[in-house]
Amino acid sequence: MKINASTAILESLAIHFVGNKNNDENLVLSKEETNFTDEIGTLLSEHLFSAFKFDEFYQFYHEAELELNEVFTYASKIFDDNDELYEQSRNLAMHLFKQTMHPKIKAGEFYTIYFRDCEVDGKLVDAIGLFKTETKDAFFKVSEENDSFNLNVETGINLKKPDKGCIIFNTQKEDGYLVSVIDKASKGGEAIYWIDDFLNVQNRKDEYFQTKNVMSFCKNYVHDKLPEKYEVSKADQADLLNKSIKYFKESEIFDVNMFADEVIQDPEIIKDFKAYKSDFESENAIDMNESFEISGAAVKTQSRFFKSKIKLDKNFHIYVHGKRDYIEKGFDSSNGLNYYKLYFENEE
Repeated sequence: MKINASTAILESLAIHFVGNKNNDENLVLSKEETNFTDEIGTLLSEHLFSAFKFDEFYQFYHEAELELNEVFTYASKIFDDNDELYEQSRNLAMHLFKQTMHPKIKAGEFYTIYFRDCEVDGKLVDAIGLFKTETKDAFFKVSEENDSFNLNVETGINLKKPDKGCIIFNTQKEDGYLVSVIDKASKGGEAIYWIDDFLNVQNRKDEYFQTKNVMSFCKNYVHDKLPEKYEVSKADQADLLNKSIKYFKESEIFDVNMFADEVIQDPEIIKDFKAYKSDFESENAIDMNESFEISGAAVKTQSRFFKSKIKLDKNFHIYVHGKRDYIEKGFDSSNGLNYYKLYFENEE
């Protein structure tokens, strides 16, 4: 999915203030849409869209029926009639206020924005942006007075860093629209309220989703499950992780049988690997396809979790990037210590 936001035009905007009622903060609804100049509209579009990576996508969801998802329904009314933006922005703000229950959730401005002409896979579609700004940044302001300059500090909103955001593209409505989300949340109980409680979205089962989950499954198997059944050294684990990353980076298609033959190779371990796939799907409530197109963006994101590093007490770390046959492990009975022997051609 390719998104080109440079064509987007900000058409209308409504801002409300959403407090935390558990902290005795109010919901303040604006009496009308917010006015803005063309310059402000252009800056808002550029900065807000720049906060999104547009690699992982979501869709609205409801376990009973899609129309019961509040944000989906309010967004649909806006797409059907642009003049509904202000009225539906009030409904969206009230819905968010109801979900703002955790005492650690910060109050902030809530924006409902209508964008025209966003490019999605070469086609122009409209979009709705939902944003909440909770954090204020400090800015220096220089002013001139009587041929002298004064320096003051003011607080304001950094548009490049919205705390929470969502862009709903007017495409694939029957599946819950194409949705992109950002949430700079903490790890506490308040972290789920934007994505789960307010938006109620789930991952789209696309190439990014499939690649991300399969890479997580492969890493977990090599790092955690493989040593439970087989005698495997840390060097062998590092080698398997390196081969796994190499496969994902160099292949266009993931095929579970091809991956097993090229990376794992041992028939007995391959059988165990495929059995664990079913367990992993069940434990994580996901379905992984046997074959799919690999997402380069997901590979880039997940690669940092494939750490082919051997930690030796608190003294040394060995980073294994290849050449498994250049590293040997042994035991020195004279001092009762394990050792690694490394072979190399050049020292840098």
